[in-house]
Amino acid sequence: MKGSDALSKYYSIHEFSKIIGVSAQTLRNWDSNGKLHPHHTTTSGYRYYSDEQLSQVMNVKPRNRITIGYCRVSSHKQKDDLERQIDNVKTYLMTKGQPFEIISDIGSGIDYKKKGLRELIKRISQNQVEKVVVLYKDRLLRFGFELVEYIASLYNCEIEIIDNTEKSEQRELVEDLVQIITVFSCKLQGKRADKAKKLVQELIQEEENDGKSRKGNVRT
Repeated sequence: MKGSDALSKYYSIHEFSKIIGVSAQTLRNWDSNGKLHPHHTTTSGYRYYSDEQLSQVMNVKPRNRITIGYCRVSSHKQKDDLERQIDNVKTYLMTKGQPFEIISDIGSGIDYKKKGLRELIKRISQNQVEKVVVLYKDRLLRFGFELVEYIASLYNCEIEIIDNTEKSEQRELVEDLVQIITVFSCKLQGKRADKAKKLVQELIQEEENDGKSRKGNVRT
């Protein structure tokens, strides 16, 4: 190395990622899509970044990005659950002492067209969001969480899960399963379609019976 290069400090990908507040995978993504290439890569494949790049990244890092708490329930019958979920997320975020907003949705965990979810992804893609906080992993999506997490990482946005325990209401799981079977049954014909419809009715009936049983136990 010559001239100023000899005086420069170089950072490994993990050192650089910690300083600027992104993951090492985000830096790899930036290298792949041309957003930020490393200063040099060794013959063994290790990426290194310079002081000049550090200054550049820190100076252009978007400001006034906020944290968004995302809350969701599956149906209007769960509005009380939604309010409790919002209160829990708000309480958690207030302890962090940083500005935040709450986006809430009422809809299935396998519905990708929910208004709040679309708004959340839109704002992430506009580089307005520093972090997304959800109470449970499946509050974001039942399936596809990793895809949203990857999209967020491209914009240096972190997704934080407050409680990592697997916790879902049985009613929600049944409703999501019914929706999946209904979609596929529409593409079936004859006896297969009849079997799928019968399965849907059995699931709905079983959930209704369980609901009545739970109410009865509460009264006693």
